[in-house]
Amino acid sequence: MPRTDSALLRAALTRERAYHDTCRAALNAMVDGAQEQVVASEDASASGADAEVLGYRLRSRAKEFRELPEGPLFFGRLDFARPGAAGAGGTAAAAGDHAGQTYHIGRLRIARDPAVPPLVVDWRAPVARAFYQAGAHDPQGVAVRRRFGWAPASRGDSGDLTGLEDEHLGAGETRASSIVAGEIERPRVGPMRDIAATIQPEQDDLVRAGLTASLCVQGAPGTGKTAVGLHRAAYLLYTYPQRVRRGGMLILGPNRAFLSYISAVLPALGETGVRQSTLDDEIARHPVTARDGAAAALVKHDPRMAEVLRRALYAHVATEVREPLVLPDGAYRRQVPADELAEIVRGVRAEEPLYGVGRERVRARVVEAVRQRAERRGEVRTQGWVRKTSRARPVTALVDAAWPAVRPEEVLAGLLADPDTLAAAADGVLDGPEQRALLWPRAPRSAGSARWSAADLVLLDELAGLIERPAGYGHVVVDEAQDLSPMQCRAIARRSPFGSVTVLGDLAQGTTPWAARDWPAFLTHLGKPDAHVTALTAGFRIPGAVAALADRLLAHLDADVPPARSLRRDGEAVVEAADDATTAAVAAVKSALEQAGSVGVIAADREADGLRGALRAAGLPVSGTADAPGARLTAVPASTAKGLEYDHVVLVEPAAIADAEPRGMNRLYVALTRAVSRLHIVHTAPLPPGLSP
Repeated sequence: MPRTDSALLRAALTRERAYHDTCRAALNAMVDGAQEQVVASEDASASGADAEVLGYRLRSRAKEFRELPEGPLFFGRLDFARPGAAGAGGTAAAAGDHAGQTYHIGRLRIARDPAVPPLVVDWRAPVARAFYQAGAHDPQGVAVRRRFGWAPASRGDSGDLTGLEDEHLGAGETRASSIVAGEIERPRVGPMRDIAATIQPEQDDLVRAGLTASLCVQGAPGTGKTAVGLHRAAYLLYTYPQRVRRGGMLILGPNRAFLSYISAVLPALGETGVRQSTLDDEIARHPVTARDGAAAALVKHDPRMAEVLRRALYAHVATEVREPLVLPDGAYRRQVPADELAEIVRGVRAEEPLYGVGRERVRARVVEAVRQRAERRGEVRTQGWVRKTSRARPVTALVDAAWPAVRPEEVLAGLLADPDTLAAAADGVLDGPEQRALLWPRAPRSAGSARWSAADLVLLDELAGLIERPAGYGHVVVDEAQDLSPMQCRAIARRSPFGSVTVLGDLAQGTTPWAARDWPAFLTHLGKPDAHVTALTAGFRIPGAVAALADRLLAHLDADVPPARSLRRDGEAVVEAADDATTAAVAAVKSALEQAGSVGVIAADREADGLRGALRAAGLPVSGTADAPGARLTAVPASTAKGLEYDHVVLVEPAAIADAEPRGMNRLYVALTRAVSRLHIVHTAPLPPGLSP
């Protein structure tokens, strides 16, 4: 709508505000109705099971309504071309059944009654796709696309509707949206926001991919890959509710601070039944009380450890049986020769079943051998006899001797504490120095008294998966995936053996010693070698000046990725040489606090505490954790900055970050791409390659 026609604009705003009031009343009625249904269902006459299922569904629906965050109920509108309208032509034909219809688009479907057309269409509905994909070159039947501008931090009052923009797609009009730009560039304070109002066409393609499709998104900083993954999760829950909820949805983030930051996105989209966790939490059989040296950690995360662990586990199987089985059976003593028993064990071992499955398979085949001997004498054996015989002491003793029950802790402790056991399992797989790096300096008294490292927990999970398959999820979203090791990928693969995955990451931001160098190898370890890899390069979050500075670092990183391309021309990147970095950083923070938005101070890990103290000494209310709710000023070590974003970033001594670890340049790349509006680099030491003028 032309901005000069203020009278028409005011009239349109008045109508849309009134419509929003209507939608609000309808939503309140939906909430009240859901609660009334819960109460009514408690008195419903039905079988116990049916009543329980009905009650659970109704209570869940009422809970979802109660937990909806406050906010505007719609952000866009689609007016499809009317047949016979002047200039509509092919546009009206493309509209199909939607011709002449108007739809408001929001985060949640709102209707007065399920049987009537909705007042607001869920952004995930098929008809809403045109809001993201239609353009002047392909209107998709849309005559006018309207975007609404809401006051920042609006709680959904109609008076907060402050503006609107119309694109007349049927007339070939196309222009940049100031509302979209304003929403993208709005100051970042508090947790991550959803991007339902600003999804771009290439992002929408990824979000709406089918449930069976596994995707890998290589996303440069600021391209919205995390938001794409979360919105894809919400889309799958909406489009395939029964299939996804039956298998479950898992969101894996790199740390709890990151999960706290993204925690508000799915509830804002109406989805609350999603597990958000870290891989460390998923495999936490024990608390981490030990720390590996660099060499040991590198070997433990190597994919060759899977073969070492497999050998160590199945070394417990005794394929040579020296004594026959003698089993009292009524008036007889059944006997199975030792060589036949050995053949049973060897046969099961050759089938390579899960260890726990193999143990029960041996038991079943031994009992079958006894049953066959009885039936040769004309004796019929029932299922009750089979169950009783399976639990008989001689059978259990045989199984325990030939295929003993083991715990992952016992196997791993035996492997890491005994050089001979390790040498046998690692023969031809790990060399001598690698084996010595793995060995514990001092063996614990027992597996129960062992102290486990973070990498040990990954190995324990591998062993547990070899013994018994863990419960899987219908879909897993893995964020910051580039930092996962092959062994960690295998842990995720075990949790999605038949489901699909969405992998989100940036090879340039890989900071662990085992970080992925390419996606095909990574996806093979994840069990999804056929996943489609898509690169997002157009940046909507970081300004052009920051993106240009970050791209200069790419040549110095061990990653072959395309450079980021910012669609913004605002923002600023300042590099300041100072006599005292701490003093200059404090001054830069004070200057940043004079402007709107959040401020993040990032420094090398060993410098972060001292810098935080200097900020507090200067009277600045600084938080020391990345997940502090509502904190405007945060000072974090570089190792915890991944995935976070701030309007203003003060980056202190980049050389110290680059020199702190083998992949320190990658860590520096992460740190300087946290800025949404302004980056201020303060240094006394010479700048690392790529940052020097």
